[in-house]
Amino acid sequence: MMKLFLSFAVFGLFVSASAMAQEVVPPTTEAKQAYIVDADTGTVLFDKSGNERMPTSSMSKVLTTIVADDAIRSGQISKDQLVTVSEKAWKMEGSRMFLDVNTTVSIGDLLKGIIIQSGNDACVALAEGIAGSEANYVAMMNLKAEEIGMKDSHFMNSNGLPDPNHYSTAHDLALMGMYLIRNYPEEYKTYAEKEFTYNNIKQGNRNPLLYKNIGADGIKTGHTEEGGYGMIGSAVAGGRRVIVVINGTSSMQARADESSKLMEWALTSFKNVDLITQGNVLAKAPVVLGEAREIEMAAGEGYRATIPSFAKNPAKISVTYKSPVVAPVKKGDVLGAVNIALAGGATKEIPLVANADIVKSSFFKQMAEKFMILLVGVPE
Repeated sequence: MMKLFLSFAVFGLFVSASAMAQEVVPPTTEAKQAYIVDADTGTVLFDKSGNERMPTSSMSKVLTTIVADDAIRSGQISKDQLVTVSEKAWKMEGSRMFLDVNTTVSIGDLLKGIIIQSGNDACVALAEGIAGSEANYVAMMNLKAEEIGMKDSHFMNSNGLPDPNHYSTAHDLALMGMYLIRNYPEEYKTYAEKEFTYNNIKQGNRNPLLYKNIGADGIKTGHTEEGGYGMIGSAVAGGRRVIVVINGTSSMQARADESSKLMEWALTSFKNVDLITQGNVLAKAPVVLGEAREIEMAAGEGYRATIPSFAKNPAKISVTYKSPVVAPVKKGDVLGAVNIALAGGATKEIPLVANADIVKSSFFKQMAEKFMILLVGVPE
């Protein structure tokens, strides 16, 4: 039989923007697209046209640097390696690192020129230095986007300059930002640097969040006439990281105001709580045909949830399992489930596992126990 062992309430738990709205009033924003996610739990906190295709502008330069980081890790190149600046790179319009044609520049400086100065010329020089041509590098970018899970993105160049077939979504850019932070923590530190000087020209990082006291440490801004002003932002408060992506604001000031407002709302309106800790014993069950008469069962996984800071609606947790448990049992065997009923109607299930090995009892003990079961029934 299946036995309900435990049912209790915990703090309210929400996993989608619609469910969050039941407890937290979402902000308004002039951004055409906006997407906010808790980087630890993956909980979506805000979604305004997050899956709508849009120009990426310079925000796609994050992917340009990720591909370069892979090449460095594989030993294909090094940060000290010098590349020659081509005429194509030198002629790039828009934001620039101010490279001189036919001069050499290190991969490390090009990465800073891309991340801090948003140099279109640096992107082309990097792409040509690593892959021989920008076209080859863009092919690598699209393969990397597929690996990351950016299912609604496509790239036509290394710097995000306008092209009808160069697009992404706020959702995909958030995925890309989280991928960068999780997989390249040392490389990511460059995104927090506020200025870089090359060719005797000092330029400041365009990320407005870096100049506010909200724990921001990246990521990247962008602008095109068609797409407006956008950015991917990341900040940490109380050990909790939030990613904000906006696009389609009307000016640099609007971008700064909207990104700051949304980030502060996301950081203060929610918190992360460990609802279930892996290994915690949640139930005990009788055992038949084994050397032990009882077995403890524990959570096979942990579960952390993002909840409103002042949540009132409970999430209910129940444990179900087969009783009695029949020996033999190995530690880690799945014996049941931990069911979490989330506020807003969603559910989450994690395995309930054996907390110890239990071997079969001897033949004679088994025969005696089977006889007792026939007489009085199975234990509960």
